[in-house]
Amino acid sequence: MVEVHTPSITDLDDRNEEEPREECGVFGVWAPGEEVSKLTYFGLFALQHRGQEAAGIAVGDDDRIVVFKDMGLVANIFDESTLSALNGNVAVGHTRYSTAGGKEWSNVQPMFSTSSTGVDIALGHNGNLVNYLELRAEAVERGLIKPHEESVSDSMCLSMLLADGVDDTTSVFDSARELLPRVKGAFCLTFTDGHTMYAARDPQGVRPLVLGRLAKGWVVASETCALDICGAQFIREIEPGELVAIDEAGIRSENFAPVKRSGCVFEYVYLARPDSDIKGRSVNASRVEIGRRLAREYPVEDADLVIPVPESGNPAAVGYARESGITFAHGLVKNAYVGRTFIQPTQTLRQLGIRLKLNPLREVIDGKKLVVVDDSIVRGNTQHALIRMLREAGAAEVHVRIASPPVKWPCFYGIDFASPGELIANASPSDDPEEICSTICETIGADSLGFVSIDEMVAATEQPRSELCTACFSGDYPLGLPAGNPNADAVRTLLGTQ
Repeated sequence: MVEVHTPSITDLDDRNEEEPREECGVFGVWAPGEEVSKLTYFGLFALQHRGQEAAGIAVGDDDRIVVFKDMGLVANIFDESTLSALNGNVAVGHTRYSTAGGKEWSNVQPMFSTSSTGVDIALGHNGNLVNYLELRAEAVERGLIKPHEESVSDSMCLSMLLADGVDDTTSVFDSARELLPRVKGAFCLTFTDGHTMYAARDPQGVRPLVLGRLAKGWVVASETCALDICGAQFIREIEPGELVAIDEAGIRSENFAPVKRSGCVFEYVYLARPDSDIKGRSVNASRVEIGRRLAREYPVEDADLVIPVPESGNPAAVGYARESGITFAHGLVKNAYVGRTFIQPTQTLRQLGIRLKLNPLREVIDGKKLVVVDDSIVRGNTQHALIRMLREAGAAEVHVRIASPPVKWPCFYGIDFASPGELIANASPSDDPEEICSTICETIGADSLGFVSIDEMVAATEQPRSELCTACFSGDYPLGLPAGNPNADAVRTLLGTQ
């Protein structure tokens, strides 16, 4: 059976997109005798940067699964009394950010489904599926959803199909083994039947997923920082194409598809917390190294200060300052209680967030020639407003350096990069990198602008170029493009593959 907390909430869908998808964080723990709900709460707290719109926890005690989820931040959804009521041996958690609308409560995870034999499954999903329409059609054919239901997300489809595959002769593990090879796109999953914790990762390993050891159990999480906060020892990554089951019998693992690594390079640049490691490489060290390489590619003569756009620009600014020998300083103060502008879903909220988010330290920057280091430019709103604020605060010159290449292509694997027309790198009619840079520089009002190259960015991660997805920078989509998606159709037209 299931108990689901259902708050009274109005429809918050602000973009009216047809396919809800998200960039999220997932967590799972199997630890009999431990307070698994509180461990999951702390794990989600560490993963809050991966999604700030909604969160949920599902706890199983062999007899039932209890799901508690709501819109909002992790700390605002759960309190001591709520967590104390979530008792069990296994839990999965999820923190969500919708990248394509769909902010209804029904799309908050973990998802819950029940098999025809009464087996309950709660599932959390990080990523986007490129064959969502195929899976949806299969769910319709099986009678799991009605043809006219438009708000069914890819995650909900996965949950329904997984549960529907379970019967008297087919276990949850067997159902997952049969389903996952047919799922195309980016996915990291944690799910449970109330007894066993399961985890799976797509064959390309687009999003990170790691395994940790507790004194009396096991943890799976999107990032290693979530293991640290729970006191879990990092053991290894969940491998691309791997399906894992954890219970009192130990760990069972199978590869459900051949591995073809295409890890998201933007995890190193922006998405992951700097205190996480991905594929053996420190995210912070990668960002510092990107800053060093950026200083070599685009130096600024006679600058007075290198200042970061906090917080995500900090490591690259440190690297730039170390390599260039220019003094590092904090010239901007960030309001810690305002969410990241990059992951607020509407343009109006983004613009409001920019004004609320940062304030210049006048005594630091007045009369100074500045090198301002940021992690990326997507729409250009932050940088345009920021440069205006810096000049109003007395900056003599503002030279912007970006720790990633120009974002020219939307992401269909789990990041909010909107349509090609909304990306400032496409404002120039030319494909020439210098002209693109010049157009952006003029648009944001900087004295000069430089982007780290794709090759230097990749080198800083210490990963082979062939094992990284750079689609948002290069237009090379290793997992293909989804059908029935207007942005994907626009990309096909631009790439000449329509």
